[in-house]
Amino acid sequence: MSFTVYQAAPGLLPELVRELGDAVTAVRDPLVAADGPVRPAAFAANVWLEPQYLEAPSIGQGAKNLRAVQRNWQVVPTGFHRRAALIAEKLPKVSAKPLVFGAPLPESPLGAFTLWEENLILASPRLREPVPDGVYRFEEDRIGPPSRAYLKLWELFTRLGVAPRPGELCLDMGGSPGGWAWVLAGLGARVFCIDKAPLAPSVAGNPLVESCQGSAFGLDPRHVGAVDWLFSDVICYPDRLYDWLGRWLELGECRRFVLTVKLQGETDFDLLARFRDIPGASLLHLSHNKHELTFTRL
Repeated sequence: MSFTVYQAAPGLLPELVRELGDAVTAVRDPLVAADGPVRPAAFAANVWLEPQYLEAPSIGQGAKNLRAVQRNWQVVPTGFHRRAALIAEKLPKVSAKPLVFGAPLPESPLGAFTLWEENLILASPRLREPVPDGVYRFEEDRIGPPSRAYLKLWELFTRLGVAPRPGELCLDMGGSPGGWAWVLAGLGARVFCIDKAPLAPSVAGNPLVESCQGSAFGLDPRHVGAVDWLFSDVICYPDRLYDWLGRWLELGECRRFVLTVKLQGETDFDLLARFRDIPGASLLHLSHNKHELTFTRL
């Protein structure tokens, strides 16, 4: 029977196990093995797409068997930590340089392995994400953006390979102090931000950015007209966000949505399923998300 291995985002192993449900066959933090082909797993930082077992009767033979499959591997410890580390030491080093936003992602195939048993490797030469542990680390800009929220959009656009184009109109709901507006204007898009708090002067002064102070939820989609993107990093309960999104989908004229779903209290998986069931929608946990998910409809 085919199976898939999912690597939980840090601190979200229980949510990943619940999300995968009855398909789960084994849990070894941070990995979850589940029967069947790949399924949507918002709480997975990475997914092992071609898991297979390799014999490791010795450290040297384990490394040799991995190299016979491909060159580049990262170890994900789940047990037998010292022995797994010794195998990893015999493999080529994998670059851990931070990514540069806008530059191409690494093209060399990257696999992952763990010691499932003392003499048995569980490995996958192909992963969903091309970076170690599915964690997107960037060379940060510590001068321009007014908050670190900009890293969410850097990561999202890098992972999806799509972003606003010059001249496109973006609504930025609850965008103060302006981390997302800073990214969007930097791409050449036009940005209109609505928040009860003002934007940072450095963002408000950008000629591509307009703003007004008010409630994002008080804006009537029927009065806005056509927009290319709607962004929201508003702090609110997920059910309120879902209802608000529904109004935009029914009454508004927006082509693409990027919303942060703040998971307050116990995770409501039924509600998350309703988000995911929206045609064209997806949910994922970004490396720069905390206890939240990112909803997209592109």
